[in-house]
Amino acid sequence: MKIFTKSTSLFSTNSVLSFIIYLSISLVFTNIAVAQNTGKLKLKGKIIDAQSSAPLAFASVKLFKLPDSSFVIGNITNETGDFLIDAPAGTYYALLESIGYKTTKSLTFSLTPDTAPYDLGTLKVAASSKILEEVEVRAEKSSMEMSLDKRVFNVGKDLANAGGTAVDILTNVPSVSVDIDGNVSLRGSSNVRILVDGKPSGLVSIKGGSGLQQLQGSSIERIEIITNPSARYEAEGMSGVINIILKKERKEGFNGSFDVITGYPTNLGLAANVNYRRKNLNFFVNYTASYRNTPGRNSQYQEVYKGDSTIITQQNSTSSLKGQNNSARAGIDYFFNENNVLTGSYLWRISKGKRFSDIRYRDFLNNLNNPTGITNRTQDETETEPNSEYAITYKRKFERKGHELSADVRYLDNWEDSDQYYNQATFRPDGSASDIPPQLQRSVNYETEKQLLFQVDYTQPFGKDGKFELGARSSSRDMTNDFSLTQRGEDGVWFPIAGFTNDFLYEENIHAAYGILGNKVSKFSYQLGVRAEWTDVSTTLRKTNDVNPRKYNNLFPSAHITYELPKQNSIQISYSRRIRRPTYNDLSPFSTFSDSRNFWSGNPDLNPEFTDVYEAGHIKYFENGSISSSLYYRFTDGKIVRIRTVDTDGNSFTRPENLATENSFGYELTTALSPYKWWKLDASFNFFRAIINGSNFDASLKSDTYSWFTRLTSRFTLWKNTDFQVRGNYEAPQQTPQGRRKAIAVMDLAVSRDILKNNATLTLNVSDVFNSRIYRSITEGPNFFTEGRGQGRLRQVNLTFNYRLHQAKKKNKEPVDGDF
Repeated sequence: MKIFTKSTSLFSTNSVLSFIIYLSISLVFTNIAVAQNTGKLKLKGKIIDAQSSAPLAFASVKLFKLPDSSFVIGNITNETGDFLIDAPAGTYYALLESIGYKTTKSLTFSLTPDTAPYDLGTLKVAASSKILEEVEVRAEKSSMEMSLDKRVFNVGKDLANAGGTAVDILTNVPSVSVDIDGNVSLRGSSNVRILVDGKPSGLVSIKGGSGLQQLQGSSIERIEIITNPSARYEAEGMSGVINIILKKERKEGFNGSFDVITGYPTNLGLAANVNYRRKNLNFFVNYTASYRNTPGRNSQYQEVYKGDSTIITQQNSTSSLKGQNNSARAGIDYFFNENNVLTGSYLWRISKGKRFSDIRYRDFLNNLNNPTGITNRTQDETETEPNSEYAITYKRKFERKGHELSADVRYLDNWEDSDQYYNQATFRPDGSASDIPPQLQRSVNYETEKQLLFQVDYTQPFGKDGKFELGARSSSRDMTNDFSLTQRGEDGVWFPIAGFTNDFLYEENIHAAYGILGNKVSKFSYQLGVRAEWTDVSTTLRKTNDVNPRKYNNLFPSAHITYELPKQNSIQISYSRRIRRPTYNDLSPFSTFSDSRNFWSGNPDLNPEFTDVYEAGHIKYFENGSISSSLYYRFTDGKIVRIRTVDTDGNSFTRPENLATENSFGYELTTALSPYKWWKLDASFNFFRAIINGSNFDASLKSDTYSWFTRLTSRFTLWKNTDFQVRGNYEAPQQTPQGRRKAIAVMDLAVSRDILKNNATLTLNVSDVFNSRIYRSITEGPNFFTEGRGQGRLRQVNLTFNYRLHQAKKKNKEPVDGDF
């Protein structure tokens, strides 16, 4: 048994941390100096839900000056529902707006030096109960919101998401990238923890993030990007956490939305999100059904140097994945009262796929004018993947605001059955049959996953703005993989291929406890926490009785400090320690076999990597939008990188290895602007430098790359009920320890029109208009050179019809209430 603990000193990067603190303090005093001598007076207040008394975060507060009702200034509430506005003296009324609530007008009040700071007190706004058509308010919830330790991206207004999957939506979220296989990266790092409704889910399981390709995007309400998580979250995920929030209403009565999707290449889908609430009971159902045909294509050129000879291989392949997916999520909320809710839910999903791929290898000796042979290989796979998830959640809100208790129990039961046939034939350069007999091979792969999770969280407020949080989590997961590879002999009898048949068992037990202390002193808010995790992971190859146990205990501190500046500005400094545990696929020793020249496998001897993350961020809200920026630094010990080796016959083997360290620096800018009522812009830019040192594994495995990626979305309202959207994405080239990845540039277009008295929307979108989402890479080693191109998804055209029953597409103006 190997027991190890790794640690990296918090003060190992004093120069970087000092720079961040210096920059932030400079910003503070610069803004304070500007704020002085403005002559403006302060107005404050708090906005809450009229029914539940819950604070409304990010609600809009606009001041209009009498007698001409001219707009003067606005702001939004923070996460506790409080707002603060600096305005000149005068007589005003305030207009309060929040998605899903009635637009509410305050009583008239006078702001003078004698009354300042003027307190509007606690203002109640009521949820919308009906939809009117007379006047439409185009103001909408900001696409990007910032709280103490996370940012939220609301996806409903993005036309490019219509008809797509969860992977398509993530592709369009700032800071996030998705590769050819559906693997998700955050700020250039592929190690990101993906949660659904804040918990592990059967939607993200055996296949990891790529399993989200079966989740219909119409089921998603919003995406939370947590780049530097607090101790409340699992320490897993070096680059942070992506939390996918699914749709669920709790309005009185019956309401829902329905989608019908058609597209080319074939994309047929139905989706329904429905709920019904009567008094203390709320029923909700999300159902999606889809059938897709996803074509792909790949090519590879490789040179292998063997003495004085060069073996050259040109490889081209096409693939088609036809998949039928059904998923249903249903549950019941029982309200003992508005502050006590018990929820039971069940998720069922089944995916059936048929994959066919055709690979052609053309071999040469020394140059392309000297062919030596041709090999054709086909893959015919049938795959079934059912998933089930059972969950019970209890939430209790006590009398004092912020005093809460929640408990969650869930059980995941997933399995995957794959049956693949490979047919390979070899020919002479002129196309005639060779002396090598054809091969027929069969790969059977049966995987299971069972996970039991318990979690409890408790928050106790103290003083005016302080709070103390405690929580515990226990997770037990067992995964199995029964893998066999056989080949049919010339006599028709099947025989096993040595080294490719075994049973792999993965057992994981992770227990955690955390504590967080937070408070607000004047304009400073702080949150300090620590999380302890106890990990016990064991892998076993049953037939060879090869057992590899790992146990380690670690502390993961976190700190977040926010300062509210004048003129609707705030800055934040944060630190957290993270871990990346090798996943089941990282550890499984079985090789893929669909490509007989290129093999991918896990590494049972892989160790976890540890990362210290530092970040300084700034955000400013203004009337027509918001802008945020951040500087970040990550130091990683034991960096996990997939390394490619090639033998003298030209066969490649790729598996993950622990390299020594990675230092990553970056700057990120995100903005949302509305220059005019009919024009909305969203833009993001990320520049980073990553230095990887792999000298512990091989002296040549080093890289120092500067790279960047950017995204710009522009949406126009052409007529009252028609929107047009165009988006451009660009990812610059970057170096890797064994080579480089080339640039990618993509454009998407979409147009939508409201119909049926604004109860329905028709959306046409084209993703990857120029078919340019091609992943290109060059990989080099002591004895080989490999250049690859891959396009896992071709240009897609979708037409989506969305119908809303007792739901609004966007908030419409309600009759103004005269008082609160």
